[in-house]
Amino acid sequence: MIATLLDFDGVLVDSELVHLAAFNDVLERHGVTIAEKDYLERYISLDDAGVFRAVLSRGGRTLREDDVRAAVAAKAPRFMARFADSFWTFPGAADLIARRAARGPVAIVSGALEPEIEFALQKMGARASVAFIVSAEKTPASKPDPAAFLLALDQLRRDGHAGPAVVVEDSTGGVTAAKRARLRCVAVTHSHPRDELVRAGADAVVTSLDELTDAVLEEGL
Repeated sequence: MIATLLDFDGVLVDSELVHLAAFNDVLERHGVTIAEKDYLERYISLDDAGVFRAVLSRGGRTLREDDVRAAVAAKAPRFMARFADSFWTFPGAADLIARRAARGPVAIVSGALEPEIEFALQKMGARASVAFIVSAEKTPASKPDPAAFLLALDQLRRDGHAGPAVVVEDSTGGVTAAKRARLRCVAVTHSHPRDELVRAGADAVVTSLDELTDAVLEEGL
């Protein structure tokens, strides 16, 4: 059996610009915003705390962790309100989860908050096919740090899975995190072009979820 570790935003759901809008909802009161280009190039693989920490400390601003926690708490309902109104999965997302669950355990490994992931999986009708979720609340450091994937590997071992695992990512930071955890990583070009994903270390790159065949995902495992 082969485990599949799926990123969430940008792989299963088309929500990155929804996140950006929610970040800017909160940042507006601080007199700063994130441009779309900067978000996609610099912040896309970070969790909410990582984004707020990076943006609010720009220009040498003094930043307290209480400010970061408050910003994360303020963003959550804004994101969910926008997400509920504009929920959209990438074609083939639910089918990918179901197909991979027949090959081994499937986990979501993401910098998103757990309620956001749970909401989407329920709407997709895919929650029963997901063994567990490693979300931002459970992870001490966001991608490109490998911490989230190492936690997922520990959970797989506790669950009795002794086989290999493959990661599906869309961001360069996510690819870097997977490779630092010594995992096979297949990237999809939903957020970054092929050449950037290859430079980050992706073992294979596809342009859509339909191209994530078992043969592509499991090559060399």
